[in-house]
Amino acid sequence: MALLRSEVVRPPAVAGSFYPAEPIELRRDVEAHIERAPAVEVPKLRALICPHAGFIYSGPVAGHAYRVLREAKNNGRDFRRVVVLAPAHRVAFRGIAIPECDAFATPLGEVPLWSGCRELAKTAPYFLDSRPHAEEHAIEVQLPFLQSVLGEFELVPLLFGAVISEDPMPVLERLLDESTLIIVSTDLSHYLRYEEARRIDERTIGHFLSLDATKVAGSEACGRSPAATMLTLAKRANLQILLLDYRNSGDTAGDKRKVVGYASMALATASLSL
Repeated sequence: MALLRSEVVRPPAVAGSFYPAEPIELRRDVEAHIERAPAVEVPKLRALICPHAGFIYSGPVAGHAYRVLREAKNNGRDFRRVVVLAPAHRVAFRGIAIPECDAFATPLGEVPLWSGCRELAKTAPYFLDSRPHAEEHAIEVQLPFLQSVLGEFELVPLLFGAVISEDPMPVLERLLDESTLIIVSTDLSHYLRYEEARRIDERTIGHFLSLDATKVAGSEACGRSPAATMLTLAKRANLQILLLDYRNSGDTAGDKRKVVGYASMALATASLSL
């Protein structure tokens, strides 16, 4: 008789550094960031663009995106699957890595992977490899927010190496349905002086709002590859995009000599405005 494979759980890599490791403190921090953001309703929400730095730096900006998600949930949206597109910071590779695990853990509990993840990995540029995920923060830091807002959901963690924005399209177009939310995890410019960062980030945000995947792919955003892929998908799906918040670490918790830029945006099938 064949033995059943034991469950493999990817442990948190940045709990205690990027965000609190103690569950009560973590949930309190996440809830505070969400509650401080305005209650913006985005009808027919399909995707969010969120930063991925330490919560004291980017949490206030991420809170705007997740407040939109909370409003959508309160208005009856039932997101059962979340696809996170994120850049690899620690390992260089080509393609999109899907981990060989069954769940991601955070101090708030375990998030199961969608059962179809291994099947996705059979189609290039997707492939199975846990190594790029082991110490990566860009997907992990989204999970406490998602756990707080959605409760239970299935995760599709897609870590981008070098990818042409058109290549992931067939798979992503199949995944984009009414019960699926896409999260693009990206920061903007890094370690520039405050005023220079604002100037460059405003230009980059303009490319996002124009759905210009080519210019975003050449921008200062660290998640430019997954972001360009999302914008390509947005054009094909006729999505609209809305800027929710922009700040940098000089506005939140750092000094203004070397800052990192953060933006949150929403994409939907309806016309959007604040």
